[in-house]
Amino acid sequence: MTTVSKQDAARAARWFHALSDATRLEIIERLSAGEQCVCDLTDALQIGQSRLSFHLKTLKDAGILQDRREGRWIYYALNQETIKEAAEFVKSLKSPGSGSSAPSRSCE
Repeated sequence: MTTVSKQDAARAARWFHALSDATRLEIIERLSAGEQCVCDLTDALQIGQSRLSFHLKTLKDAGILQDRREGRWIYYALNQETIKEAAEFVKSLKSPGSGSSAPSRSCE
């Protein structure tokens, strides 16, 4: 079994916190199709700009999103490196030969 360092666990906690909201998951789903302007996200999600900014900041602080400014607009995209790291972390949680949910030893 792989041991998770405290640093890895803290980073994963930030990812899972950021992913624990339905609106943020919808943002990620929309961005999985590619980069989008914040104005397009506001229209597509039909939420106020301040509420969207809060969710985008949460995702960006967790490293899940990256942004770039073009003129007066900000464009957001998934940070593919973080997405890959998160997927690898989740995959590492699956124990080898996990076809059985029986505990490896009994508690008595």
